[in-house]
Amino acid sequence: MRIMNIEIRLQLGRNIRKWRAKYGYTQEKLSEAADIDYKYLQRIEGKNPPAMKIDTIGKIAKALNVTPSELLE
Repeated sequence: MRIMNIEIRLQLGRNIRKWRAKYGYTQEKLSEAADIDYKYLQRIEGKNPPAMKIDTIGKIAKALNVTPSELLE
């Protein structure tokens, strides 16, 4: 089960990075737009991402103008 959770978190981080790059956002710009800590966003996109609350996923999705489900694909 733990391996599956890590895989989901890693995929979510990759997707956030992909959408962020598509719109030309830096991590700093996205963290400001989503009203989340810059260091936290770095961790989300990193090699050992933390578990995220659905509210945080929603904030990031809104800042990127995508749906939460697009981030989770």
